[in-house]
Amino acid sequence: MLLRVSAVPKNYHWGSRTALPALFGQEPTGEPQAELWLGAHPDSTTTFIERVAGVPDTLNDWVAGDPQRALGGGRTRLPFLLKLLAAEKPLSIQAHPTLERARAGFADEEARGVPRDSPQRNYRDEWHKPELMVALRPGFTAMCGFRPVARTLELLQRLQLAAAESGAEAGARLIGDQRELLASKGLETVVGSVLLGDAGPLVRALVEAAAALDDDEWLAETRLIAELQLHYPADPGIAVAVLLNVVRLQPGEALYLPAGNIHAYVDGLGVEIMAASDNVLRGGLTTKPVDVPELLAVLDFSEMPVPFVPAVPRGDAVSEYEVPLDDFRLLRIGPGSARVALPEAAIVLGVEGTTSVADGAGSCHLAPGEAVFVSPDSESIAVSTTGSAFLATSGWRT
Repeated sequence: MLLRVSAVPKNYHWGSRTALPALFGQEPTGEPQAELWLGAHPDSTTTFIERVAGVPDTLNDWVAGDPQRALGGGRTRLPFLLKLLAAEKPLSIQAHPTLERARAGFADEEARGVPRDSPQRNYRDEWHKPELMVALRPGFTAMCGFRPVARTLELLQRLQLAAAESGAEAGARLIGDQRELLASKGLETVVGSVLLGDAGPLVRALVEAAAALDDDEWLAETRLIAELQLHYPADPGIAVAVLLNVVRLQPGEALYLPAGNIHAYVDGLGVEIMAASDNVLRGGLTTKPVDVPELLAVLDFSEMPVPFVPAVPRGDAVSEYEVPLDDFRLLRIGPGSARVALPEAAIVLGVEGTTSVADGAGSCHLAPGEAVFVSPDSESIAVSTTGSAFLATSGWRT
């Protein structure tokens, strides 16, 4: 069964005022529109556009009341959440817990009686939150994972020299001390010292040095430091951002961010799919509460390259972003046509051109930003698009 769905965009302060309205073909309201959530997460309602006999008004209520009919696969909850994300300002530096730590943290806060809606609560549910981000427009910018230390030492050396050459001797010494600490003690010590100590003088030194550094090799990093300072002046997260990979994605390129990966989206429009959880540990670049000790406990301090995920062809018009878990699976379709077997529920989201979706009982057409929920009784669907669409489902494999 094909059921067209809609949701109300979330107006977070970092959201773009133009990206989602442009995708939807609507006039901007003047308000930031940050995310559109499609799924059955308790913090957002996905509504069925047409009434169907025996089906409630919302996907949330259908999953809660009749999960086997709604989802299939013996599932009791929809394990993924599909989003459109439009960032105009940087999001917080953050990471997500493993499934084991989420369950332990949730049980602990439940036992201590911390209200689930408390701003001080870390674990609002007992699930992990790995996520996959696919860029829809050129230049989607993100920070993700710790850059190899050798490269960060090179960056800090260039910043130190720029500070010295500009006459900021005190700043040069602070950056030099940070470089020595990283070389001798490693990432965990450096991040802890920044987030648990007084990072103000170091942040000022880094911001001033980045403004003085004229080096194309580090242009993305110095521009990012300036942007973070603009939106979050003197925030200690700026000193953490200096340690991270910076990447600009082109349309169709993707990042996979597993548990423990430190990251922050900076700006751009993309499709995001994640395990359906709201467990976020923040460390900076935010007005929301942070819990530095818990963030440090969940972080993966491994050095890593940018965590790109290739789109693997699955047919003439289908490609898949493979991830090592069964909470979600994301396919990109188009331009062209494809048939996809679906033993479990799915959501198809149009993002470019006109998309048609059909099963044995009916069909529907999607403009960019429109979506349809596919219940498991469809078994398979035919998708045809003049542009591109994304299909999200649970982690079954062919």
